[in-house]
Amino acid sequence: MLAIVAESTDRLIWREVPDVAPGPGEVLIKISTAGVNRADLLQAAGHYPPPPGASDIIGLEVSGVISAVGGGVSEWAVGQEVCALLAGGGYAQYVAVPAPQVMPIPSGVSLSDAAALPEVACTVWSNIVMTAHLAPGELILLHGGASGIGTHAIQVAKALGNRVAVTAGSRSKLDVCAELGADLLISYRDEDFVARVNNEAGGANVIFDIMGAAYLDRNLDALAPDGRLVIIGMQGGIKAELNIAKMVPKRLSVIATSLRGRPVDGANGKGAIVDAVVDSVWPMIGDGRVRPIIGARFPITEAAEAHRVLASGETFGKVLLTVSD
Repeated sequence: MLAIVAESTDRLIWREVPDVAPGPGEVLIKISTAGVNRADLLQAAGHYPPPPGASDIIGLEVSGVISAVGGGVSEWAVGQEVCALLAGGGYAQYVAVPAPQVMPIPSGVSLSDAAALPEVACTVWSNIVMTAHLAPGELILLHGGASGIGTHAIQVAKALGNRVAVTAGSRSKLDVCAELGADLLISYRDEDFVARVNNEAGGANVIFDIMGAAYLDRNLDALAPDGRLVIIGMQGGIKAELNIAKMVPKRLSVIATSLRGRPVDGANGKGAIVDAVVDSVWPMIGDGRVRPIIGARFPITEAAEAHRVLASGETFGKVLLTVSD
C-alpha cells in the first residue's frame, strides 16, 4: 500500500510501505480522508513518537470504508462507511483500527467531511464533559478558539447551554468564533484575557488550554472559585512555576490530559470515549447544532503543504487530506 513517510519535517513522501491487515478485534479501513492535527506536525519533526504498538505512520483520524474485519468483530461489516480515532497510521491508503475506536458517519455529514470529527470530538468531550464536568450555564474559556478543537468546542459548549469565551489572534478568526456562538471574543495579541474574563464574566468556570506553561499563571488568575483548568497542549512550553497560593483560596483544579496514549478499554479508555461521543455528540451533529468546520483540503501527496498551513495559522477549523474518492 501507499503511505506518507516522514523523511524530514518538510519532506513527507507518498510511497510504498508494507501492507496492513486487521488483527483480532480490529477492522481494516480503506481511507477516504485523513485529518491533520498538531500532533502530526510534532511527530513529523521527531518530537512525538507513537505509543508502544501503534503504527509509526502519521495520522490520528480518518474516514473511509471498512474493507475487512478481524476475528471477534461482530459490530462492523465490510462495506460500511465509518470514521475512526487512531493512535497512528492515518496518512495511508489503509489502516487497521481497534473496533471500539470506529464510529458511524454522523447523520448529514459526508464521508470526506467526517474525517474532521474523531479527534476533535473525542478530545473535546472527554475533557470538558468527562473530565472538567462542565455544567449548563457555566463559562468556558477556550484558548485557540478558531482551531479545529476550538471551533468544535464552541459548538458543543453552546449546545450544552454554556457561555463561551475565546482567544484568537485575528479579527477574522474571532468573527468565525462569533458565528459559531462564542459570547466573549478576546484578541490574545493586544488584549488581556484575564481582565476581560474577570471584568465581564466574573471568571471562567472551566479553561480549556492548548498553551501550557506560558499561560499557566494567568489561567489561574482567570478562573472563578471552584474553577477547573484542563491543559491538553504545550504550544507555550512545558515548564512553569505553579503558584499554589492562588489555587487554595479559590479551590482550583489543574488537570493535564492526553488522548493518544490511552488504552482502548476501561472507564477512561478510547472505547468509552468513542461511545460517549456517538451517544452525545452525534445527535448534536444530526440536528444541526454542531457541524464540522473545515478550513483547507489538500491531496495526500501535498501533506507537507498541509502541515505548513496548519503550523502557520493561516486557516481556521480542520485541515484535511484527501486520500481516495
